[in-house]
Amino acid sequence: METFFSFLEKRVDDCSSLLCVGLDPHVSDLGEPTAKAARDFCLHLVKATAPYAAAFKPNAAFFEVFGPEGWTALKQVIEAVGEESARMGSLIPVILDAKRGDIASTAEAYAKSAFEHLGAHAITLNPYLGRDSIEPFIGNPEKGAFLLCKTSNAGSMDLQNLLVLPVGAESSAPLYIYVAHLARQWNANGNIGLVVGATHPQVMSNIRAAAPDLWFLSPGVGAQGGDLESALRSGLRKDGKGMLLNVSRSIARAAEGPGLAAAELRDEIVNVKHKLDY
Repeated sequence: METFFSFLEKRVDDCSSLLCVGLDPHVSDLGEPTAKAARDFCLHLVKATAPYAAAFKPNAAFFEVFGPEGWTALKQVIEAVGEESARMGSLIPVILDAKRGDIASTAEAYAKSAFEHLGAHAITLNPYLGRDSIEPFIGNPEKGAFLLCKTSNAGSMDLQNLLVLPVGAESSAPLYIYVAHLARQWNANGNIGLVVGATHPQVMSNIRAAAPDLWFLSPGVGAQGGDLESALRSGLRKDGKGMLLNVSRSIARAAEGPGLAAAELRDEIVNVKHKLDY
């Protein structure tokens, strides 16, 4: 059975990369505050970095801020990734960073918007409302979902680090560990992953122990201060995969240009994996 993650693993093999290029058109980076400028900014990034990208992750918020025109621009950016994939003969998955999370009927509408209208291959989700809020997104194995588990922002400790004692458990554990266990339970179609920030390597290591088989989407390396080697050491599976390192600003704002920055980061990932004997 083909799943989102089987497509992703093929792409990882094709480009020898674990790099996920974030498409975050901050208004401050644009020539003018318009949807067209946001689209053109991302199209340039896609074209320059596609050879080195295992996936692309557009952040819906930076498009939604422009209203209906922004939504159209987002769709055009996703279509452009598809065109680059066709040109290279290798599907580059698009992960829509939207952090959706709502009751089942609303979730169905969100899923239809992301997968059918926009054409994304996966989406980030907030699992706080429970399993029925996730199910509309994971019914099709070829579409993926990354559940927020331990995010890279400082405020993540407000809730995600709380100790919980699940029914039948003998000891408490942080909420993020419980989310990791739930993700494994819900992963019947093999299309659920976790968002795990790269800013806390020991926490990432704990989550990897709780979910040894799941893919991580890991922001935090670069502008947020996460260390690449520490992240890879803590987050990789035993097969040397299972982790997408999302980088946005460090690539988009690189003085040497995004293409060279992405290539150098891809190569650095390969070198660190070799150092770690993967």
